[in-house]
Amino acid sequence: MLKDIQEKIIRLKKEKDVCILAHCYQTHDILEVADYVGDSFGLAQKAAQTSAENVMMCGVRFMAETVKILSPEKHVFLPKAEAGCPMAEQLDPELLAQLKQKYEGYAVVAYINTTAELKTMCDVCVTSSSASKIIKRMDADKILFIPDCNLGSYIAKQVPEKEIKLINGGCPTHAKIGRREALKAKEQHPDALFLVHPECIPEVTELADFVGSTTEIMDFAKKSDAKSFIIGTENSIVQHLGIECPEKLFYPLSKDCVCHNMQLTKLADVLHCLEGTDGEEITMDEETRLKAKVCIDEMLRLGNG
Repeated sequence: MLKDIQEKIIRLKKEKDVCILAHCYQTHDILEVADYVGDSFGLAQKAAQTSAENVMMCGVRFMAETVKILSPEKHVFLPKAEAGCPMAEQLDPELLAQLKQKYEGYAVVAYINTTAELKTMCDVCVTSSSASKIIKRMDADKILFIPDCNLGSYIAKQVPEKEIKLINGGCPTHAKIGRREALKAKEQHPDALFLVHPECIPEVTELADFVGSTTEIMDFAKKSDAKSFIIGTENSIVQHLGIECPEKLFYPLSKDCVCHNMQLTKLADVLHCLEGTDGEEITMDEETRLKAKVCIDEMLRLGNG
């Protein structure tokens, strides 16, 4: 039955000229029908390069918005309209305006995990893998980093020459994992390398053998000569790596490291979106899109080279 649904999805996406993007945190049955799998911004770039007229983002809303920002001519769909991101929604424009007033003279750096509306008010956008490099290259010495204080704290240690102000925000899935859980996992699997996403709290990242974005964690595990790993990010990565590297052992840092918004999208939702019975098309007025694109363009400018 699963294979039948997948085959129907593959047939319909060809018939309807749909490029399917799947974030790494999606379930493996969705990854198998996707045209591209990866981190959010990398997927948006792939979408901009494809000739398909329609794009489906299997992820959460801010990711679909980023696709639309880069590909205004395409029809962009989110298969599960309720799939949001608590971190992206922690700040609203009014609160950011207050923060900008409080920290006048600070350049505003937005993590990619923010809404399009917030991006319109920021100077530059960053991903978890590009943030340190981009902030180092900025002319500004004073930075207001939004919204993830854990990622911001990790970056601040990499760029000590900059004054970086943080706000109390972040990913609730990563932030709820504590040092005690990390030490317990390391005790249970003493030979395993500990790979961690920088959205985890500093007390966890300081214990890691490697800190990186989701795709960086996966690449590290695949290329490493080590045979066992503790994965400090969304637990779907444990499954994906176990399938791709069956000769290696992968352990979740915590059984509770599950992003419920990411897991909202099921294979049937992808099918229903293709059939036109569910999902939502992402729309955006041109003024918002162009304003939001400014900080993304600046990220690309500073990140090149």
